[in-house]
Formats: sequence, structure tokens, C-alpha cells
Amino acid sequence: MSELETVGRALAHARRIGVDRLDAQLLLAQQLGCARAWLLAHDDAVLASTDQEAVGALLTRRAGGEPLAYLIGVREFHGLLLHITPDVLVPRPDTETLVDWALELLADLDTPHVIDLGTGSGAIALALKQACPRARIHASDASPQALAVARGNGQRLVLPITWHLGDWWRPLDPALRFDIAVANPPYIAPGDPHLAALQHEPQAALVAQDDGLADIERIIAGAPGRLNPSGWLLLEHGFDQADAISKCLLQIGFSAVATRCDLAGQPRVSGGQWGAAMV
Repeated sequence: MSELETVGRALAHARRIGVDRLDAQLLLAQQLGCARAWLLAHDDAVLASTDQEAVGALLTRRAGGEPLAYLIGVREFHGLLLHITPDVLVPRPDTETLVDWALELLADLDTPHVIDLGTGSGAIALALKQACPRARIHASDASPQALAVARGNGQRLVLPITWHLGDWWRPLDPALRFDIAVANPPYIAPGDPHLAALQHEPQAALVAQDDGLADIERIIAGAPGRLNPSGWLLLEHGFDQADAISKCLLQIGFSAVATRCDLAGQPRVSGGQWGAAMV
């Protein structure tokens, strides 16, 4: 009997090679086109040889560290189910800290203009549009492949976003001004040991020069010419970068600079307000 011949044997194989039981169930359900509940009730169900081969390959990839979202093609973020491919980062719960802060600021604005810089899968932009339909939201990304994923998510979720192909502020009409700009840019330094666990994700969306601060500094430098008076810039960053980013924001003229912590209590998002004193 093959070690993958039945649902139960496939799950036992997954456990032996180090795959989490929930992940294994989701991979099996994806391959068989069934619900997890069905798997729980049909431990002795026999798998076709083609399904055995496919499930074995999926479990091997997961055991090798490939993100579950790439294998099943979806990821939940802020209540939205997003399609995900290896062209984009897997949205993480910690990024919801950025979304929640932006939503607090949007609550006081009538018809806000928002830009999500480096949108990837579109997770941040789409979560903001879902929670604040009156917001006029733009999103940019330098990767055509990533922008195609984001655009597809927007169409499937019927959430209108204005998409821009290009690097950070560059593709935007110079006349556009925003009330809130948000970004989850690359912020990991080259050679950082954390990259080993992220080898399957697009490195260009993870790694930045100058100790991981190069892209963040570019975004901050371009913000004054793109924000309305009293507009906000919010940036996700590494747990040890809050002080450097806050200093950069203050030096360029931002006020009300603050940092929010993620679900683990680590400093994760810093931001500030532009030109408030001039209003």
C-alpha cells in the first residue's frame, strides 16, 4: 500500500516530513476539491494515483519551506480572500497594523485621496477600499507581474482602485496630491539571516540597500511634494528601524511622528503628518 493511498495515510506522511496538520489538510482539500470537514470524516478515503502524485509533490514543497499561500493560491488579509502568486509577497497579519492606523485617519476625512506605494498583491489598497468605500485609492508597483495580481484581485472583489505601473511616486501624475500615503516597502538588509526563511518570496520586494532603509528614505524624500497639507505618511518597517525612520521623518519636516506595534508587540509602523502647522 502506498504511503499516500488514503487521506489518513497522506496526513500521516505529512506529519513525518514536518508539515503542519492544518497545512496538510488545506493542501489535500485543494487537490481533491473538497472541504476540510470532508477530510475529517473520510480518513479512509482512497486517493487516485494522480492525486497521490500531486499531493506528494505539494507536501514536499511545503516541507521545503514554500509558503502555503503559493501552493493553494489564496491568502486571507483583513477579511478579504486574495489570490496570491510567487510574484508577490504573502500578506502578513502584522501589516494589518498599517491598515488599521490608516483607517483611523480616514474616519475623519470626507473624500480622502490615498496612495499605496509598492502594492504587491493589492492587499493594503483593497483592504482600505473595502473598509472605506468613499476613499479614492491609487496604488503603484514597479513589477508588471505584481500589478497584474493586484488588478485581478481588485476586479474579482469588485473594489475599484486606480493602478499605476512604476517605481514608488514616479508613475503618478505630478498634479495628484494625497491625504494619506501608505507603504510596505523592502526593508530587510542584504545578507540578513531572516532572508533564509523567505527564499521563495520575491527578493526585490524584501531587500533594500543601506541597512534596509534605501527605499524607505526615497519614499520619505518624495512625500512632501505629493501630500496635501496635514497629509499623513505611514510606513511598515523592521522591528529595529523605528528610531531611524522617525528621525528621517522629523528631519524632513514631518510632525506628530509616532510608531505603532504589531501583534507581537514589536515596533512595526511609523508615520507622521506633513505641513499641519501651515494649515
